[in-house]
Amino acid sequence: MDAIAPNMATDGKVLPSQWEFSCDFEVDFDSEKNAQIVYSSLAVDKELQPDKVKRQMTVSNGKLSVHFEAVEARFLRASFSAFVDVLTLATKTIEEFGGEMEL
Repeated sequence: MDAIAPNMATDGKVLPSQWEFSCDFEVDFDSEKNAQIVYSSLAVDKELQPDKVKRQMTVSNGKLSVHFEAVEARFLRASFSAFVDVLTLATKTIEEFGGEMEL
């Protein structure tokens, strides 16, 4: 994940970053293909308030890793909750139809 550098004032003093709240989680799909399908499905949904919430996703070794940063806890909670809802839907779809689907 990318490191976030602190904001710098013109006089050289370090100001606190506006992205004070963060959350990381990882979902192990045991399959690079399934992790990539979920990643591709969720990547099209951009954050509704990108000035308040940032989301970064990566896939590696069959795992989907997600990093959120937000300016307030309530924005982090709302974004995380909505993301988990669509993640659950994508995962259940793969579980239901994955073995029979040809992509």
